[in-house]
Amino acid sequence: MSALSVFDIAGSGMNAQSLRLNLVASNISNANSVSSSLDEVYKSRQPVFAAQLKDVMDKSATTGVEIKGVVESQAPPVMEYAPNHPMADADGYIYKPNVNTIEEMANMMSASRSYQNNVEVLNTAKQLMLQTLRMGK
Repeated sequence: MSALSVFDIAGSGMNAQSLRLNLVASNISNANSVSSSLDEVYKSRQPVFAAQLKDVMDKSATTGVEIKGVVESQAPPVMEYAPNHPMADADGYIYKPNVNTIEEMANMMSASRSYQNNVEVLNTAKQLMLQTLRMGK
């Protein structure tokens, strides 16, 4: 593994956490939306990550975080009886997303800290490489 691969690894971690932060923002912004049907209600979205492991014997191979995709929550939406609501269905129900804002806030804090940790890894690696270059002076 190359000494420069630390930049690829930290960069893939930053990309993953950036996606996670964007999904949290989307979930929180849609947490109070209302729909008139089960099919149209917003569903919480979560990223799926995997460790990207390559052959460690291959000198050019790197590892990192692979973004597998985004999945929608299968939890049922919240049904609320509100017959006077303009979006109510024929039975008088409105549907709210299955977004738990407390969980989303915890996800946001975790993703933000993970992103910051990857930035620190990049800065530390850069400083170590610069110190190594200065040793030759």
